[in-house]
Amino acid sequence: MSIFTKIINKEIPAVILYEDEDVLAFLDIAQCTLGHTLVIPKEFSKDFLDTKPEVLAKVMKVTQELALLINQNLKPAGLNILSNAGESAGQGVFHFHMHIIPRYDEHDGIKITFEEHPNQDLQVIAQRIMKGSE
Repeated sequence: MSIFTKIINKEIPAVILYEDEDVLAFLDIAQCTLGHTLVIPKEFSKDFLDTKPEVLAKVMKVTQELALLINQNLKPAGLNILSNAGESAGQGVFHFHMHIIPRYDEHDGIKITFEEHPNQDLQVIAQRIMKGSE
């Protein structure tokens, strides 16, 4: 049983921002920035890839609603909305969740960087991705 299941079942406390029959949102106990929020489905799925499309849609709707409130009321300079799928991608709790991370300045200690790899054959990559989808 994950920590999120315990929060859903009210076995451990959380500061809940939103709850309905399908979705729960609460402040991350390890606030990486002021207002760091997690949005989860109550129905278990391991990660983004394992989540039913209709559940994913509900989670994304709540994520957007809360991100708008955070943006309006906490006034960050920007927001990161992200989900990690798999340990190598940084997933620590294996229950699908979305992070809403308000960003107040470039010195907040959060580093999300993308190293470019130019000179890749994009057509070959596209063919590999779409293989078997025709």
